[in-house]
Amino acid sequence: MKTQKLTLSALLIAIGTLLGSVIYIPVGVAKCFPIQHTINVISAVVLGPFYAVLNAFIISLLRNILGRGTLLAFPGSMVGALLAGVLYYKYRKTLIAVIGEIIGTGIIGGLLAFPIAKFIMGREVLAFAFVIPFLVSTIGGSLIAYFILLSTKQYIRRYIR
Repeated sequence: MKTQKLTLSALLIAIGTLLGSVIYIPVGVAKCFPIQHTINVISAVVLGPFYAVLNAFIISLLRNILGRGTLLAFPGSMVGALLAGVLYYKYRKTLIAVIGEIIGTGIIGGLLAFPIAKFIMGREVLAFAFVIPFLVSTIGGSLIAYFILLSTKQYIRRYIR
């Protein structure tokens, strides 16, 4: 089972890195990547919180190394993946994982992006500047994941923890 999880994790990281770098919505100073949130929810439901956070971190790192992302990718994606994974683990409901991703990325991650933008990136922004762009991105990506998981439920049931 561990080999299957690692293989699926690698596949999701590749998809998140390649598609997540191509498909984005520019909103203000942030680039919103809905594919990242799709991967976060799928990872949270199928692989669990540990893999979801690890996948989010590696995708953010690879996108930054490739020059396709910003430092703002880290707080949003990782907090959203963690909350989605923990909530799914506790309640075993895909919709709860989606809500966790939206709250974790859109609200908490949006607020955590402020100090990174201000103190590390040197941008003059308001404390709530990233909440709306992050919400736009995560709602779209999380809904995509929800419909993917619903439509493939019979095929992935054996992989879900």
